[in-house]
Amino acid sequence: MPQLKHSEKITLSLEDLERGLQFAKNTLRLAGKEILPLFRSNLDSENKISEGYDPVTLADKKSEALIREEIGKYYPQHGVFGEEEGYTEGNGLTWVIDPIDGTRGFMAGMLHWGMLLALFDGEIPVLGVAYQPYSEELFYGVSNSSWLQRADEKEILLKTSSCVDLELAFLGSTDESLFDGALKEKFNKLRNTVRVCRLGGDCYSYCALAMGGLDVAIDPDLKPYDIQALIPIIKGAGGEITTFDGGNPSMGGNVIASANLTLHRQVLEVLNN
Repeated sequence: MPQLKHSEKITLSLEDLERGLQFAKNTLRLAGKEILPLFRSNLDSENKISEGYDPVTLADKKSEALIREEIGKYYPQHGVFGEEEGYTEGNGLTWVIDPIDGTRGFMAGMLHWGMLLALFDGEIPVLGVAYQPYSEELFYGVSNSSWLQRADEKEILLKTSSCVDLELAFLGSTDESLFDGALKEKFNKLRNTVRVCRLGGDCYSYCALAMGGLDVAIDPDLKPYDIQALIPIIKGAGGEITTFDGGNPSMGGNVIASANLTLHRQVLEVLNN
C-alpha cells in the first residue's frame, strides 16, 4: 500500500488557505453529525492488528467515508491519506484524515477523542482542524494563529502557557504502556522531572496544550494522520512540536510538543541526554 511521503512543497495563496480551512471546519462538523448518534451506543469493534489491540468501529469507517466524499466533491485533484482507507495520490496537496483519534475513548464513552483533518503541502501541514462533536469544540490553526470555536459560536484565540521551567510543567500523554525499552526510560525521566503528568488524552492533550492548560505533550510511534492536524494548532498558538530528535514531525514517529521554545529545549535535553 502506498504511503504518504515528503515531496516538493506546493505554495498556497492566503485565499486558498482560507478556503481550505473553511472547508475542513465544515466537513468535520458534517462528519460529526453523522457519527455522534453512534457515541455511547455500545458499538462493536474489529481489531485491525494480529498482535495487540487497535480497534476500528463503524463510526471510524462512516466518518472517513464522508470526509473522503466531501474532498472528492470540492478538491478532486488533491490526494487523500486516511487511517482506515489508506493513501490516494493527487496533485501534491494531500488531505490527511484521522476519522476518530482516540477510538478507545470513544468506545468507552469518554470525551478524550476527536476528529482530525489537515492539508499537507508536501513539506508540512499548512492548516489543521480538530473537532470534538459531543462538546462541540472546534480547534483550528494555521502557522500564525489558532482558535477555538465553542458550542456557543464564540471564538477564542489560543495561546500556549508561559511556563519556562520544566519542573513546574504539566505533561500529557495517551498511554504509558505505548513506550517500550529505551523510550520507556525517556518517558519516565521526563515524567519524573515535571510537576504533574496526566494520561489518556489522545489528540485532546495537544488541544489542551494549545489552550494553555498542559505545557508538554508526548506520544511515541505516531502516524501522520495522528499528528498533522494538531501541528498548525500548536504552532499557531505559539508552541513548538518536533520529533524526539528535533526533526519535522509531519510524518509522525516519536513526537513531543511544548508550550514554547525555551521549554521545548529543556524537554529535548531530558529526552536526549
